[in-house]
Amino acid sequence: MIRIHRVQLPGSLVEDLARRTGELSTGIAGTDRARTAWQNAKSTRRRLTGHLMEMATGISRCMYCGDSLGTAIDHFEPLHETPLRVFDWLNHLLACTHCNSHGKRDRFPRDDIGAPLLIDPSSADPADHLWLSLTGGAYEALTPQGEATIEVFGLNRADLVKGRRAAFIRTKCMLRDLGRCAGAEADEIRSSLSAQPFADVLAAMIIASGLKNPPAFLGGPEVVAVLRTYEDGS
Repeated sequence: MIRIHRVQLPGSLVEDLARRTGELSTGIAGTDRARTAWQNAKSTRRRLTGHLMEMATGISRCMYCGDSLGTAIDHFEPLHETPLRVFDWLNHLLACTHCNSHGKRDRFPRDDIGAPLLIDPSSADPADHLWLSLTGGAYEALTPQGEATIEVFGLNRADLVKGRRAAFIRTKCMLRDLGRCAGAEADEIRSSLSAQPFADVLAAMIIASGLKNPPAFLGGPEVVAVLRTYEDGS
């Protein structure tokens, strides 16, 4: 899981969301009513999905696990708790079937004072709560939020751990090639890196490269040099 940055919606869509929220706020906005309104808003959902895909890492990857394609809009705060947020742009994330339907479903743990324990990657940096072991492929929790997020979304399920380990090896090779290339060829490698799943692996490598003594498993000085200039496009 990595930080996701929200795009600004066009004015017409902002107005549409506000109108639909206003209609729900008149009377009793229960879960069933909110769910029906959401299901009937096909054109609105289609437009929202397009903007979420624009925000997602890779090629429309799930904003939670970063592996599978995001196929549905997930309401971060579920409708049964906050039905009036059904059309709230800040409550929408792109999720895969596993994370949305099999993992999270209606689970939304909170702490003792009622604050959400799950990480919303569009409003908080997951790196503050999660540490990814690049060699092992598994996440370690740094905070209660990290622990709850790993458990609810199954971030350490076997297929994800195996996929991250493979992505780490693949990314090291691509970064090594990037350091030896220039021009159009370098642009192609960068494009391939941004399109692949498990963007969290590259993000974790960038963080590790910033340490005073970068770990040797990153791939040596050649890879570390590329990582340290990767984000600014050098």
